Amino acid sequence: MVQQRLLDIAIREFGEKGLDGASTRGIASAAGTAMSSITYHYGGKEGLYLAAAEHIAAQMVAEMVPDVALDGAVPTDPAEARVAIRRMLEVFVDRLASERHPGWGLFIVREQLHPTAAFDKLYEGAMGPAIERLVELVCVASGVRDRATARIAGFTMFSQIIATKSLRASMLKMMGRETFDDTLVEAIRLRIVANAEAIIDRLIAERQEAA
Repeated sequence: MVQQRLLDIAIREFGEKGLDGASTRGIASAAGTAMSSITYHYGGKEGLYLAAAEHIAAQMVAEMVPDVALDGAVPTDPAEARVAIRRMLEVFVDRLASERHPGWGLFIVREQLHPTAAFDKLYEGAMGPAIERLVELVCVASGVRDRATARIAGFTMFSQIIATKSLRASMLKMMGRETFDDTLVEAIRLRIVANAEAIIDRLIAERQEAA
C-alpha cells in the first residue's frame, strides 16, 4: 500500500534529517511513487510529518494494548497495582527494544528536544495515556495521593523505556553488541522493573516518614 510505504519511509527520513532536512522527493522515490502522492494523501510535507507522528502513536498503542490495558478499572489493591506496573514496563521494553521500528526513536527524540505540532500527536495518542496509567497505578501501589509526586515517579519509570528506544545505538556500543538479543533485552527488562520497585518503595518510605 502506497500510504503505508510513504509513512514508513517518512518516519525514517524525518527521524534522521528532521522536518527541514528531509526531502519529499526522496521519500516519494524511495516509496516507489510520485511526489503528487504526498500532496494527494497528506497535503504536503508538513501534513506527511503530522501523519507520521500519528502513525507512530497508533502503532505503539496497537502493539501494546493487547497486553496492557491503558483504560478501564485500575486495581485497588497495592500488590495488584505493583503487578500491573511490572507488566506494563515489561511489555514496553519488549516492544520498544525490538528491531521492528528503527526510525521511531530518532523521530520521538527530535520532538522531545524541539516540540512541534507532531509532539501533541505522539503525546496524546500514546505517551500521555501510558504515563497517566502508570501514575494511577503508582498512586495505588504506594499510597501517595499527591498527583505531582506520582506523575514525577511515573514519568521517571516511563523515561527509562523511551531511553531504551532512543539511545539504542549508545547502549549497543557500550555493551559491545550489534543487536538487542534476548539476553540483553531480558537484562534491561529486569533492571527497569527493579528500578520501578525501588521508586515505589521509596515513595512508601517518604509517605510513612511524613505521617
